Amino acid sequence: MRPSPLSRTCRDDDGPVLWLWPGQAIYAGPALGLGTHAGSVACLAVGLDAPFQVRAADGSASVRARSALIAPRVRHRLTAEGDRMLFCYLDPGSPRSVACERRMTGGGAPVRTGHRDESALMALAADLRSVGPARDWLDLAAPDDPAGPHYTDPRIRAVTALLLAQTHRTVTAEEGAAACGLSTSRFLHLFKAQTGTSFRRYRLWARMLAAGRAIGAGGDLTSAAADAGFASSAHFSDAFHRMFGLQPSRLLATGLTIVDGTTT
Repeated sequence: MRPSPLSRTCRDDDGPVLWLWPGQAIYAGPALGLGTHAGSVACLAVGLDAPFQVRAADGSASVRARSALIAPRVRHRLTAEGDRMLFCYLDPGSPRSVACERRMTGGGAPVRTGHRDESALMALAADLRSVGPARDWLDLAAPDDPAGPHYTDPRIRAVTALLLAQTHRTVTAEEGAAACGLSTSRFLHLFKAQTGTSFRRYRLWARMLAAGRAIGAGGDLTSAAADAGFASSAHFSDAFHRMFGLQPSRLLATGLTIVDGTTT
């Protein structure tokens, strides 16, 4: 029987926490010894007590940093030199994703390094136990300014919103194309060009967020996977491992607290 995520009233204040919002997520806790994986969305990684190394599987990047923005769909291995990490997953093409990219000062595609507010982000990470500090951290790392620069076509943003809202059913590429008034092939090309990830990978990300919310509300892996549109708990676990570099059961065994930021 898997360990249950801790409630916010009984958890250890030094334990790992996962915050979830529509399209975004923040994990802060043990480094976890992740295997090679490829995220569906951009990830801002911050070494909370020491630097870390990121090596792309294809040899396109190898960096050592305290903060790094890793592009979607890049197979990589992240090796932490310290005990604690923070991972912030950003909705691709959103104002937050673009704002974060513009705040990185070094490196290059596919791994940018040196967030300009790196020191402040490490300091703020010590207090991610309530919704105010968690949102403050996200706003410093990646401000949400709808009037600011963004790259995503509004038609594609509408489709990503649909995918986040409709995880209980399969939104097809044909449905997305029809909503955009495009052929399916043109829609898929535009979606990838605008977000940096594929339609299928983004749909998978939306389902991961839905499964996380269900587990945080007390569901087990099997029911959460089914409710989020996965064919089985094994399908969910395999997809999770490919996306994050570990099995979900191992993450939950840390005593993880999952918080839905939209309900707090």
